Amino acid sequence: MPVRKIFWEDPYQTELTTRITGVSDTVVTLQETIAYAFSGGQQSDDGTINGFKIVKAQKSGKEIFYTLEEGHHLKPGDTVLLKIDWEKRYKIMKLHFAAEIVLELVNQHFGRPQKIGANITSEKSRIDFIWPNNISEMFPVLDEKIREIIQADKDIISAFSDEEEERRYWRIDGFGQVPCGGTHIRKTGELGALQLKRNRQGKDKERIEIYLA
Repeated sequence: MPVRKIFWEDPYQTELTTRITGVSDTVVTLQETIAYAFSGGQQSDDGTINGFKIVKAQKSGKEIFYTLEEGHHLKPGDTVLLKIDWEKRYKIMKLHFAAEIVLELVNQHFGRPQKIGANITSEKSRIDFIWPNNISEMFPVLDEKIREIIQADKDIISAFSDEEEERRYWRIDGFGQVPCGGTHIRKTGELGALQLKRNRQGKDKERIEIYLA
């Protein structure tokens, strides 16, 4: 059975007691996990398993493989304590959702331009578009709509559209529903203020960078 992904059930959980299901040198698999592995542009969580640093988290199919520091001596069946860096996780959750909101607003108000890249870290999120003009011309509309969404403090629903295939979505009533397998905050008000910046990437290639203000 692939790892049970508790980061979808409760993205606010920071510690978990679970079991090792497999070991190959420094790489382990778990029965359940709260540590997100890089996927869909979202950065992996930092964390430890029984005090050993997670050096790398890699998703393959429905499984997640965690590479640990040398010398962990863990074996299948061991009970372990998994901890994540909550400060980093929470920043990622907010910046991930901020990027999703910006992308949806761009699609709603600016004719669904082609998205050619995205990345979310704990420092910033960014979305790249094919766009022939200076993309900062969008910012007055985006800033206004983002403020309205944050001030409304609406519930963010995150759930499976297909549990067997692990396909998920988020939804805000009256705003939109978007396929997404990342970790999400519960209320739009948690975002606080955001700052948008333009970064030109080349001819007809424009980037919106998003920061927590």
